[in-house]
Amino acid sequence: MSNRRAYHHGDLRRAILTAALDVISAEGPSALSMRDLARRADVSHAAPAHHFKDRTGLLTAVAAEGYGLLATALTDAADLREAGVRYVRFAREHPAHFQVMFTPELLRENDLELTTARALAGESLRDAVSAVPAEGRGDDARLAGIAAWSLAHGFATLLLSHNLNGPVGDQDPEEVFHALTGLLFRST
Repeated sequence: MSNRRAYHHGDLRRAILTAALDVISAEGPSALSMRDLARRADVSHAAPAHHFKDRTGLLTAVAAEGYGLLATALTDAADLREAGVRYVRFAREHPAHFQVMFTPELLRENDLELTTARALAGESLRDAVSAVPAEGRGDDARLAGIAAWSLAHGFATLLLSHNLNGPVGDQDPEEVFHALTGLLFRST
């Protein structure tokens, strides 16, 4: 037998998640292979299944972790604009999470950890929207939430795909986003 460690690894779950995030960042989620991740973590090819069952389970864990990180990032934002800036910052700091979180066909949508983390992130965004006075966001807080999320998510997606390199140039993307929110929401 090779000198690969058997299942007992310091923190195999974290090691596999970290390796998966590296692969997703470099090559996208379609490049993930449980066997390759086991090799990267220096464990048997069957070891990752003890934590994730399969590739879908692993991607669901990546998304759940991402939503948890996003919820934390949005918590206690001073206002809606700051929540949006934090959303963009999250996408820039966690591009692999961001990519997987918003690709539902990769995930087990009914996973409890995922649905819980997603609900917490959504609640943080709704709280930021509802803190804006009606005269600044319109009468329908739900639609204002969709508009705010669309702006932050669209900007983050365009930024990560390098489609804003020209328009943003060497400006700080978070400052650019902050300015954009002023065009949509007043008194935020």
